[in-house]
Amino acid sequence: MGFYDVYKAYQETGIGGWLKNTTPERVGAAVGKSRVSEWDFLAMLSPAAEQKLEEMAQQAHRVTVRNFGRVIYLYTPLYLSNYCSNQCVYCGFNVQNRVQRRTLSVDEVEKEGQIIAETGLRHLLILTGESRVEAPVDYIAACTERLRRYFASISIEIYPLEVDEYKTLISAGVDGLTIYQEVYDPVTYDQVHLKGPKKNYLFRLNAPERACQAGMRTVNLGVLLGLEDWRTEVFALGLHARYLQDKYPETEISVSFPRIRPAAGRFRPRAEVSDRNMVQMITALRLFLPRAGITISTRERAEFRDNLIKLGVTRMSAGSCTEVGGRLDGNGHDGQFDISDTRSVKEMKEAIRKQGYQPVFKDWVAM
Repeated sequence: MGFYDVYKAYQETGIGGWLKNTTPERVGAAVGKSRVSEWDFLAMLSPAAEQKLEEMAQQAHRVTVRNFGRVIYLYTPLYLSNYCSNQCVYCGFNVQNRVQRRTLSVDEVEKEGQIIAETGLRHLLILTGESRVEAPVDYIAACTERLRRYFASISIEIYPLEVDEYKTLISAGVDGLTIYQEVYDPVTYDQVHLKGPKKNYLFRLNAPERACQAGMRTVNLGVLLGLEDWRTEVFALGLHARYLQDKYPETEISVSFPRIRPAAGRFRPRAEVSDRNMVQMITALRLFLPRAGITISTRERAEFRDNLIKLGVTRMSAGSCTEVGGRLDGNGHDGQFDISDTRSVKEMKEAIRKQGYQPVFKDWVAM
């Protein structure tokens, strides 16, 4: 049984009714448990849990320190290409948007990698638009092989692949995958993905599992907050992460909480997600998945990101640039979305230390 069968079974139980009927007392009982069940997790995502937010935050802090210590792992993105074959209504790389398109040469990728490495960062996330023609697997492998001399860890955020293709990239030096389902609700998914390969809901949904089967060291999941009701979407995200944790214990599973930011096309979010909502979902997820990494990107404001450090976050981006070649020439090419936290790596280090935490640039060595 795959994850879709698990997700569908929970949907059929009436998730909306559970959320509506949960009481603060039910939430309080869930917060104190040593192992939080799926229904406890749903209770902590409910409107009633807003009355228990401080209690949840304190417990999330204790659980995070116990499992991860007082450290924040730092990484940065490097965009290889912004060509895309999909028509997704929320994305700046939408094939219909009139933006400057570019694919870096392998030499240009190395030059930008060198610029990043000079900041001290050793964890890199390489990204492309979803075009197999302009950014094929062999090109991504060649870029990885060139970059691996500068970085201890290279993750990818690209189009979904088959198992053998993930194995090819692992052999080239990739050790992590980030892939967002964007939205778990199948109806909404169909509505916001108008054309292109990404319209295949199940192929994308099963990509994280294919990466696990290929032997990927880390897999990072996420939903794009603002496309659908956040409570039901984050519940699906948590279910997906636990499903993979249980089935593939050798793979490190983590989650991200990207909130829609302005981009070319000027898509407006369908559902409001407040800062308080973000705190609730992060603390609930931390209590549900005590050993899962939690990532917050530069989509969020600097002050807000700083405040999230003690609530369960373990990984943050720094010195980000969403433009292809943006660090090379600064020609103002169109990025995937607008960055909110524009602080440098040095500034992020200082901010993390002010919170009493240690910024970590490198957390493992390949043997």
